[in-house]
Amino acid sequence: MKPLEANSNWDLIIIGGGVTGAGIFSEAVRMGLRVLLLEKHDFAWGTSSRSSKMVHGGLRYLKEGKPLLTRASVKERQRLLAEAPGLVDPLGFLLPVFTDFGPSKRVMGLGLALYSLMALEKQHRAYDAAEISTRIPGLRQKNLSGGFYFKDAQVDDARLVLRLINEAVAAGGTAKNYTPAQEIIRNQQGRVAAVAIREVETGQSAELRTNAVINATGAWAETLHPSPRHGLHLRPLRGSHLIFPRTAFPADHVVSFMHPADKRPVFMFPWEEVAILGTTDVDHAGDLDINPAITPAEADYLIEGINFIMPERPLSKSDAFASIAGVRPVLSRGKADPSHESREHVVWENQGLVTVTGGKLTTFRLLARDAIKAAADYLPHCALPPDRNPVFKAPVENSRLPDSLPPATRQRLYGRYGRQADIILDFCRKHTAECIPKTSILWAEIAFAAAHEQVHHLTDLLLRRVRLGLLAPEGGRRHLDAIGDLCRPALGWDNARWEKEKTEYLQNWRRYYGPPEK
Repeated sequence: MKPLEANSNWDLIIIGGGVTGAGIFSEAVRMGLRVLLLEKHDFAWGTSSRSSKMVHGGLRYLKEGKPLLTRASVKERQRLLAEAPGLVDPLGFLLPVFTDFGPSKRVMGLGLALYSLMALEKQHRAYDAAEISTRIPGLRQKNLSGGFYFKDAQVDDARLVLRLINEAVAAGGTAKNYTPAQEIIRNQQGRVAAVAIREVETGQSAELRTNAVINATGAWAETLHPSPRHGLHLRPLRGSHLIFPRTAFPADHVVSFMHPADKRPVFMFPWEEVAILGTTDVDHAGDLDINPAITPAEADYLIEGINFIMPERPLSKSDAFASIAGVRPVLSRGKADPSHESREHVVWENQGLVTVTGGKLTTFRLLARDAIKAAADYLPHCALPPDRNPVFKAPVENSRLPDSLPPATRQRLYGRYGRQADIILDFCRKHTAECIPKTSILWAEIAFAAAHEQVHHLTDLLLRRVRLGLLAPEGGRRHLDAIGDLCRPALGWDNARWEKEKTEYLQNWRRYYGPPEK
């Protein structure tokens, strides 16, 4: 991609390439604005690739007395399920209920009835103790009173971000990763006039003119715009997960339960070809520009929880082959229990600089629209797309699909890549439609990402464009030579650069994505 031109003019510059920034980018491009998205690391580098992969209706917010937040989440979940099958897919939850801790069966039944009402269809079912036990092998029997099934959904979080960005770029927007915004420049009246940037790969600096900037940097938001509300500040909270082989949890649903130590919700769920156990909720004191990592104490906490609830199928930390940890941008007025902090979002405006932070993945579109409305006085006069309009461009399935690709694989590709899936399918026809062994990742996806998705480092490719680093032991080490043969020509890397990238990727994986330290 060409370097940005100094003194170029933009209607809107968005800082932050996570799901919130990508959502704003998508909405603004559909408004016909000249829009630039800047990300100082890689797209989805932060929380948006390290989440619990859930697009959920926010059942817990009913308990917290926030039915409107739950209703908004349910509505957005249903919308994403309808628009992006293969990217956002249904997922069932099983919730055992006990008499000695956690909410009662009656309370859970009332909450789930309201949850179903908000979705405009019944989305739950009650089980007695015997029925829930047959559905969760190895379940704790002591004081078990029954359980529930309810519907939610899951997503490939990084691919959600990338589909939003890629479709907006195809529609005329510009997005640059590894391009930090170094300063917001204001005129004599104090209004936003430009953004100073520096491209990491080239070292080139420039000032880009604009009257409107949206700060969508999540946990970093106050570095650009300190909170204007007295006592309300960002509190970075880390949520960590352990990743196990699917054989450790051979189920097609989530098991959700209250942790015995603190009564927080914890869950184990299938994702792709693995099983994920999460999540923690602890203060994160580290440098936000350094990858977060699970701590031994967090791993112990998660193992304690799953072994308490499923004592007949015990797990240990040594069974996990990988981990992920993300930092949530949670707004706080003090040091309440992390799990009791609000997940609602806020929007601040200061003479052309709008900051949006907080919120959650499921409601990214609502955050985006609120941020654009707050910036309206500094934008050319044009309207937001109607709320009912689709977020994604519906792909038209190619009639010349390889016969070897099953329908589920085709849906997965169109969900994750939209219309660009046709490029991957062309590769499958001409070369191979095979998957990387023991994964659902096609070799063709590696080739596509290297050629078309602003990959600067091997970590970008294997942790975010495709998720091999989360799905294969040792981050997919055994496949690296084959990956190099496939992607090096498109990336323009010689042998020395490839060896450097390989070494840095494996070091990065071991330190931040590997199993917890013993």
